[in-house]
Amino acid sequence: MDAPAPYLTVDERTEVGRAARKRAPRSTLGHWRPAADRPDPLAVLRAQAESRLADLVPIRNGRMAASPFAFLRGAAAVMAGDLATAPNSGLTVQLCGDAHLVNFGLFASPERALLFDLNDFDETLPGPFEWDVQRLAASLAVAAQENGEGPEEVRRVVLEAVRAYREHIGLLAGLGELPVWYRRIDADELLTSLKGGRRRRTEAGLAAARRRDSLQAAGKLTETAPDGRRRFKDQPPLVEHVGFDTDEVRSLLADYRATLPEERGRLLDRYRYVDTARKVVGVGSVGTRCFVVLLQGRDADDPLVLQVKEAQASVLEPYAGPGRYDHHGQRVVAGQRLTQAASDIFLGWMTGPAGRHFYWRQLRDMKGSAEVGTMTTRGLRAYAALCGTVLARAHARSGDRIAIAAYLGRTDTFDRAVAAFAHRYAGVNTADHARLAGAVASGEVQAEDA
Repeated sequence: MDAPAPYLTVDERTEVGRAARKRAPRSTLGHWRPAADRPDPLAVLRAQAESRLADLVPIRNGRMAASPFAFLRGAAAVMAGDLATAPNSGLTVQLCGDAHLVNFGLFASPERALLFDLNDFDETLPGPFEWDVQRLAASLAVAAQENGEGPEEVRRVVLEAVRAYREHIGLLAGLGELPVWYRRIDADELLTSLKGGRRRRTEAGLAAARRRDSLQAAGKLTETAPDGRRRFKDQPPLVEHVGFDTDEVRSLLADYRATLPEERGRLLDRYRYVDTARKVVGVGSVGTRCFVVLLQGRDADDPLVLQVKEAQASVLEPYAGPGRYDHHGQRVVAGQRLTQAASDIFLGWMTGPAGRHFYWRQLRDMKGSAEVGTMTTRGLRAYAALCGTVLARAHARSGDRIAIAAYLGRTDTFDRAVAAFAHRYAGVNTADHARLAGAVASGEVQAEDA
């Protein structure tokens, strides 16, 4: 176990933050340029593909080639290398590691409240707080451009997110430890500031999220087999049975169960194993090994659908170091529990065949995400501010919020610098996407639409 950090007073922590400005002056964040020896982004993606399922890599390529924003989503490894080329603040938090705007969304707390929070932690690792802020900012710039916004509006969207982050960190710096730890964003609270069409759309989105559960997932993904039991419907290449040994799955299920708190393990014991299938998900995750497991509780109308995702090394590891966990499934679970206001009750991990690392969670538990492509200008600015607020709360749980607040200060120096970075990075990302699209068109890179 790591030794606890030495106790510092508020004044001492404030001085740590101010001293970090000498290490990485805030304004220099806006001076970022691609390194002269920057690796070919396609080479970075090919290196990742070496550890992935070869038959699924073309699907990943096809999804990333769909648009500049889709490319950004899948290119976390590319951006990690870019961020590491500049000096950093040294103010460490538990990074999400992939804090683009679609990795924020709705999910259910154990108390069945619908929360808005970060919801993807495959790349989580301790690192400098600004890397998450910069990835969020770049994603907003790219998304706003795709939505047809002009340069000044794109800048305003990014500034909304960074301003919200800075101001909320400042607010949290003035609170005690427990109030910060318990702080969360209840989805219903989002409605209080909305009117008219935006309120109606948000209410519809919340209602849809509340309907997304294991019963709905089972209804969509399963069918009744000739022997009368339910099984996953084969929809290759996205969902398919690929020769699972039932005894082996049960053994892996037992290993996963051992990582749950005892009371949740007892709850899991009330379900029996039914079926397993491989399921393709996301953009950047395509090609990693991902499965769904169907369990049955009281009867056939009481299903539980769990997702089992392979956890590989974080894309940040070559630059931020390996972190404290040797098991990448445990790394994801521990990072999620530390960062989220509340986490899935079935979040756990285990080691699979060939020593591969996996983590488990519910496939759907009142989950929902924003449809960014349909947002109005005003809606995108509001969503950007919400994401910035959530990211600040997440960082305040694991990092020194007082030091970060002192580094950021009360002026908009940091905001403007990150906005300038986002503008430049959006241009680099557009060029990277064009490189991939051209390689697909020429046949250099194989891609499939799926």
